[in-house]
Amino acid sequence: MTKSRRLDELKQKPSQSTWRARTHEIIFEADTPVGRAFDIILIVSILVSVIAVMLDSVGPIRRVYGGFLYKVEWFFTILFTIEYILRLLCIGRPLRYATSFFGVVDLLAIIPTYLSYIIPGSQYLLVIRILRVLRIFRVLKIVQYLSEADMLLYALRASRRKITVFLFTVLTLVIIFGSLMYIIEGEDNGFTSIPRSVYWAVVTLTTVGYGDISPKTGFGQAVAALVMILGYSIIAVPTGIVTVELSQAFRRKISTQACPECSAEGHDVDAVHCKACGAKL
Repeated sequence: MTKSRRLDELKQKPSQSTWRARTHEIIFEADTPVGRAFDIILIVSILVSVIAVMLDSVGPIRRVYGGFLYKVEWFFTILFTIEYILRLLCIGRPLRYATSFFGVVDLLAIIPTYLSYIIPGSQYLLVIRILRVLRIFRVLKIVQYLSEADMLLYALRASRRKITVFLFTVLTLVIIFGSLMYIIEGEDNGFTSIPRSVYWAVVTLTTVGYGDISPKTGFGQAVAALVMILGYSIIAVPTGIVTVELSQAFRRKISTQACPECSAEGHDVDAVHCKACGAKL
């Protein structure tokens, strides 16, 4: 390698690094005026695009302004596509961002418009763009809300095994009660199959009570009363599980710093390295 070529490479690397850092600062951070302005414009664009999609689903409005709304939809789709590509380019680990929550939401916010050429009507799925407005918590610097949201996610992750066991227990109960009601009531009283009887058990155990199926016999009504009472006690179980985990996560303090490599957020205020990929913050 010649000396001049080596000098050219050294000159290019800082400029590329500066470009990535500057783009990352604008797109991912809200600490600077430019970054804050970008996020505010982005949120306004998201809201306008969602409103346009919703209006396009109204028949009279679509007949009069359908062409205009179609152009608006494509304008924001192209705009969000460019933004998504820039997000991937300015991140050190684009795959990690692409598979994150906001990365998946950003991708789903642009795919339906392109799919509408193959699957008519799929463009109405663009209302998922409203999830991108969750970034408003970072834009407005509402740190306490970020902290609460992070603690809630932390508690849900910590209690996922207990909740999984609980859900399997509930699933077992509804199958047992559904099968029992199928035997007791039978097809003459609306319990035409075990799956339909399990549906009744789910509706009753969750205290929803649609009333489209109801027991007619005395024994069936007694079992139904037992399921209703059991439903009230079961509702409190997941609440207690999550509450315990929340109490343990309450002392954690959260920063708004986004990792320049993987875009992960929710770091502790005294964190030096990213908790997701280990990069320096």
